[in-house]
Amino acid sequence: MDKSIYTYSVAIRTLGLAGHKYQVLLDSLKEQTIKPEKIVVYIAKGYQLPMESIGTEYYVYVDKGMVSQRALSYDEIDSEYILFLDDDVYLPKDGVAKLFQALIENEADVVSPDVFPNAERGLGAKVLMAISGRMWPRKDDKKWAYKVMRNSGYSYNVSPTLDVYESQTNAGPCFLCSKKNFLKIRFEEEMWLEKCAYPLGEDQVMFYKMFLKGLKQLTVFNTGILHMDAGTTLSSSDKEKKLVYSDLRFKTIFWHRFVFLHHKGFINKSIDFMSILYTFMFTILVSLLKCRKDILNVKIDAIVGAVNFIKSSQYKSLPRI
Repeated sequence: MDKSIYTYSVAIRTLGLAGHKYQVLLDSLKEQTIKPEKIVVYIAKGYQLPMESIGTEYYVYVDKGMVSQRALSYDEIDSEYILFLDDDVYLPKDGVAKLFQALIENEADVVSPDVFPNAERGLGAKVLMAISGRMWPRKDDKKWAYKVMRNSGYSYNVSPTLDVYESQTNAGPCFLCSKKNFLKIRFEEEMWLEKCAYPLGEDQVMFYKMFLKGLKQLTVFNTGILHMDAGTTLSSSDKEKKLVYSDLRFKTIFWHRFVFLHHKGFINKSIDFMSILYTFMFTILVSLLKCRKDILNVKIDAIVGAVNFIKSSQYKSLPRI
């Protein structure tokens, strides 16, 4: 592979709080066999620049938010490709080279390493995720890694035997895409994701929108690229309720915008409706069985809030996918 023909820059979103993990990321970028033309760090306004550095990164202040710090015009970048990163990713020396190789050899538009290996979960966790409709394991079909389901969940290849598969969605901490193709999806239209304390599902929205827009995306296994996870935590009770609310709100809106509205015909829409109804009934049943009235109320509030948003003029003004 002629490395001289591939030009890319790095776009990192951060709050500047990842510490040592951020330094590991920067150091790994410096060691790549295919060097980036530029490293641009999009840091949230109001946060101090991190002490960690390799001396070549360039900082740009933008509005805070998982979507806000990615749904940008990237005027600072002239390279054909952008390696999009969170601030807690490690790439081995040939990490970028492997992504480019998969992209070119498979004539794809987007490529992401598998940094959340679902197949490594224990049996109990797999069963619970499956019956809840959140994550469904699939046998290896030699084509798909991740597929989006009608209830807003996703299915995953439980026993991948190849290194490269097509996908309908992916994990967001690391992916390679041309600037031109990324701008096609108009990610700024999905700012509704920022209305919760946790903008859960922003990566699923981004990647599935790419898929629906006709971009061929890949999941690459065995790259050596790791997500080190530098996320912050809140008090357990507060975090649990905010996560539950954000998760169910996201699932409801995603289902309507990306599944229900996308499908045609009475039968298709009926299947869509029954799929999300199953998700609602299951999650409510779990809270009832656990005698968690507080969480049950949060879930009901999330569903009602999502439905009200779907009925709003703001939602109806969003361009259809």
